[in-house]
Amino acid sequence: MCTDCGCSDGSKATITNLKTGKVHEVWRSIVGHLHDAGHIHDHSRDQNHSHAHNHDHHHHDHDHTHDHDHGHVHGRVDLQQSLLQKNDALAARNRAWLAGREVLMLNLVSSPGSGKTSLLERTIRDLNGKLPIAVIEGDQATANDGERIAAAGAQAIQVNTGTGCHLEADMIERALGELKPKPGSVVMVENVGNLVCPALFDLGEKAKVAILSVTEGEDKPIKYPHMFRASSLLLLNKTDLLPHLDFDVDKATAYARQVNPSVEIIQVSAKTGAGMTDWYAWLSRQLTLVSL
Repeated sequence: MCTDCGCSDGSKATITNLKTGKVHEVWRSIVGHLHDAGHIHDHSRDQNHSHAHNHDHHHHDHDHTHDHDHGHVHGRVDLQQSLLQKNDALAARNRAWLAGREVLMLNLVSSPGSGKTSLLERTIRDLNGKLPIAVIEGDQATANDGERIAAAGAQAIQVNTGTGCHLEADMIERALGELKPKPGSVVMVENVGNLVCPALFDLGEKAKVAILSVTEGEDKPIKYPHMFRASSLLLLNKTDLLPHLDFDVDKATAYARQVNPSVEIIQVSAKTGAGMTDWYAWLSRQLTLVSL
């Protein structure tokens, strides 16, 4: 799980307001990793202490090691559950904050290269003057995509996660504070390109929107079922390339509905604009539901 990878190294995320240039640092909510003994290891401890602890550990007898490993597993599970519970509590707070302002927040998730940023650019330009849109842009590094969003005409907050492979609710809480979305507006969260970890972390969004490019395999929904099961809408993007590919739209649709029978599916091309009016109509319906 994500709490055992680079996300848990105690690194910090940075949140940059691209309009003001103001930068905040947010320590990842997963601030330690599980030590060999099954304890949370504080990275502020010096290396000598850590090495001494490991040395003592290797002198345990076999029976004690067995119990020790058993405790390690339970410690790992307990920590994961605690971290997710903390994230969910923050997400609930974000959701209440947004509901009080009748703001629709959507969590856009996909593999890298699916066309999320291009889709957002087109959406912002097409709906300019019709629907206020702001964006929280998530990447491990650089403000490239955030700057593209700002150039398209939307206020953008760039979140760089460092080694993290997903956004978390505390990052969104801080980003919303900087963004200050207008009542009745839409906040699009472009999550880090990854079809695994973002499925686990609620940000307080109204819905997850999965983007699948026709340049990817039709079987993505059954390869990564948790993400597609968690999504309310699937945007099948880059359909302008279908004449040049062997991608089977019917098969991709069937796989998506196999893991999530209730998922809505819209075929779009951010390049040509095909299908985008259906996407905008879906957005309008969701915003109406938020204001009820």
